[in-house]
This record gives sequence, structure tokens and C-alpha cells, in this order.
Amino acid sequence: MATLLHIDSSVFTDGASASRAVTDAFRRTWEEQHPDGTVIYRDLAASPVRHITAEAHTAGFADPATHTPEQAAAFAERVRLIEELEQADAVLIGAPMYNLSIPSTLKAWLDNVVLTGRTFGTEESKVKGTPVTVVASRGGSYAPGTPREGFEYVQNYLTALFTDLLGTELDFIVPELTMAPHNPAMGELIPKYEASRERALNDAATRAKELAERLAA
Repeated sequence: MATLLHIDSSVFTDGASASRAVTDAFRRTWEEQHPDGTVIYRDLAASPVRHITAEAHTAGFADPATHTPEQAAAFAERVRLIEELEQADAVLIGAPMYNLSIPSTLKAWLDNVVLTGRTFGTEESKVKGTPVTVVASRGGSYAPGTPREGFEYVQNYLTALFTDLLGTELDFIVPELTMAPHNPAMGELIPKYEASRERALNDAATRAKELAERLAA
């Protein structure tokens, strides 16, 4: 059976998080299709991984036989995260937009798993070709044609990383206008928010089912 690596990074709990609601819809459908499968789950808000350190960074470019004790310990943590990614048949990531970018906890995870000669820069990468679904929620709209289109850095950054660098098969689900119910100035946008939320939940279930069927074939 297939293995799903599920990562959430929203600082809000399930009931208050737009991205968690959608990743949950994806995961529930996935588990219905794979009742005997494996889900590796990381909640980066509840249990953050260490931000990259000099020891962890330099160890990635050095012969393990030459690692100092500090490098060895730091690199072992990176390898543990990388192995989780390599074991995954599919990856699901909740990536809300905070101040035009991704949460620092998610950036820390990415800095750990992106490793030259292992997850990219080599034809032997076990990550290449892995389907990755990112739930990129945001409080407003940064879609093409909107006034804030030029401030869309989440999808642009993650596309450069997951598609261009790691060579994965990347798909986005974008619940937007999530601040509409909470900001009186956005009140007239609530119907658009509700439509976006419903579309995202449906897309998550559909994507999960499609991937589950494809990987089981």
C-alpha cells in the first residue's frame, strides 16, 4: 500500500485553519482509499524541526567520515527528515501565506530536506517524480488579474523548489479570501470566500482519490 507524507504548518488549530481543513479533506479521502496504507504526519507548528545550522549545512557537503560530533548529530536529524520524504509515494503540504511567504517552520523543513546530491542534483534522487499537493491558503487573493498578483510569492517559490529543483509532480489547491469572514472591510467578498473554500475541499477529495487510484494501479 502507498505511503502519504502529510505536513501541516498553520499556527491555527483544525477548527480555525483554512489549510488544515483542506489537508484533512485530502487525508480522509486518501485513508478511505488506503485503509491499510501508511500516513507519516508532521505538524510543524506543534513540533517544529530545527532551523538549519552551520553544522547541519556543512555536513551535507562533507564525507561522513570527517564529520565532527556536532555535524554528525545535526546531519542525522536531516537524514531522518529526508528519509521520510523519500519513503513517501505522495506528499501533502499545508502552506498558508503569512506576510506574503510560507511559515518559517515550513521553510525550516524544506531547508533540511533539500540536499545536493541526494534529493536534487542527481538522477538517483528518490524524490524526483513524487506527486506533491500543496494547499496554499491565503487571506486575500493573489490570482492572475488581481491587484496583488505581483505579490504572489508562495506558489512561485514552491514551484521553483518542488518542480525546478526537486523535479516533483506539483499540484496546488488554493483556498483564498480566508480573511473575509473576519474582516468587516471584506464582507462583500464572503460569498467568493465560501465558493473558494467549497471548491478547495472538493478539489482535495478529488485529487486524493485520483492519486490513490493511480498509485494502486
